[in-house]
Amino acid sequence: MEIHHFKTISSGIPIYGGYVQPKTIRGLVVLVHGFGEHSGRYLKDVIPMFTDSGLAVLFYDNFGHGKSGGKRGHCPSYGALMELLAEMLEKSGALFPKVPQFLYGHSMGGNLVLNYALRNESSLTGIIASSPYLRLAFQPPKWKMVLGKAMLKIWPSLTMPSGLDPNGISSIGKEVALYKADPMVHDKVSPMFSFPIIEAGEWAIANAANLRIPTLLIHGTADPIIDFNGSAEFHKNNPDFTTLELFKDGYHELHHDRCREEVFNVIQSWLRQQL
Repeated sequence: MEIHHFKTISSGIPIYGGYVQPKTIRGLVVLVHGFGEHSGRYLKDVIPMFTDSGLAVLFYDNFGHGKSGGKRGHCPSYGALMELLAEMLEKSGALFPKVPQFLYGHSMGGNLVLNYALRNESSLTGIIASSPYLRLAFQPPKWKMVLGKAMLKIWPSLTMPSGLDPNGISSIGKEVALYKADPMVHDKVSPMFSFPIIEAGEWAIANAANLRIPTLLIHGTADPIIDFNGSAEFHKNNPDFTTLELFKDGYHELHHDRCREEVFNVIQSWLRQQL
């Protein structure tokens, strides 16, 4: 699999991205990673799953993540996150014109792709949201929430530990160990990154009925990081355009968990229906 790398500037910050393509291109996917990680973690499994289905994949590292610039765990604003995603969609369309276009987002990426579709007119063929960050599965300490909201006004770039337990990403110990050993994975988060994401998650649930793009929601019922009931509520508010697939005992990163093969079969089957 040949990877084509590229660099660009968004909101004055250097952004790293790349793309891969199958021999015959039936469509393309713009992939958006989760918080604290990076797009490179999708190269060994998720991206090959898409190329096996005939889809080119464009991926990138968000502000403050992976090989992109910016303070770790901080972004200029939620609007900047939306603008960057729009820029990546535009670039993917220029690289692979006149083919069906999909968005795939995991966790924070799921929050972004759902909000993008709800807030913008587009010609997207479909959306896949994996364990989308719509609502946390745990309650952060009250002191941290109070301090964070105060800092959002006076020091929005201040970063603190996110409090996410890496053991929640997978029930497979080896996958957790790889996550912990990855030098590009971090647990820092700023008020400007965390609170707008939380608010956008609840907003997306409340406005889910306005979505008019076929959407696949996948979530594990044992996810200790993001509440699968948020995905279920999103689906309940728009059963006509969303498909919900819950994986019993699945942890946060379904693509790195014991149900991975079943998850990929569900995604590929749904993609065939859309194509």
